[in-house]
Amino acid sequence: MSFDRNLLPDPTTYFEELGHKLSGPSRAKWKTTNCRFHGGSDSMRVNTVTGAWVCMSCSAKGGDVLAYEMQSTGLDFVEAAKAIGAWVDDGKPQASHKPTALSPRNALEVLGFEATLCAVAAGNLAAGRPLSDADRARLLVCCNRITRLVEDFA
Repeated sequence: MSFDRNLLPDPTTYFEELGHKLSGPSRAKWKTTNCRFHGGSDSMRVNTVTGAWVCMSCSAKGGDVLAYEMQSTGLDFVEAAKAIGAWVDDGKPQASHKPTALSPRNALEVLGFEATLCAVAAGNLAAGRPLSDADRARLLVCCNRITRLVEDFA
């Protein structure tokens, strides 16, 4: 089973079938419509070529109709792709993926914090200051967290 981007519906058709009235100049690739995320009447812009969309008021946004389907329905990637007909059953078993514990943004924040602790420990060692037992234990925790993040996101 796999995702086929070529099977994504035409953006104009997709949004109009959801009840969005796309307005704007006929040749413009960006059209205006209502935002269902915050209830704005004419604050969302839709790219009729790529399917990208952004609300100028609530900042909800996505790169294509699949992103809209996921955000508006709460479905995960696979279920949203199936719902809009962009999922192909090729007979291969679907690989199950272990869900990550953190969002990518939060993972980067943790990684930044842990890297700073490693840098401080390295600086202390370079300056000739030995690590205490507590510092050594914290450094091992730090290395373990970095390793776990790499496993989750690599």
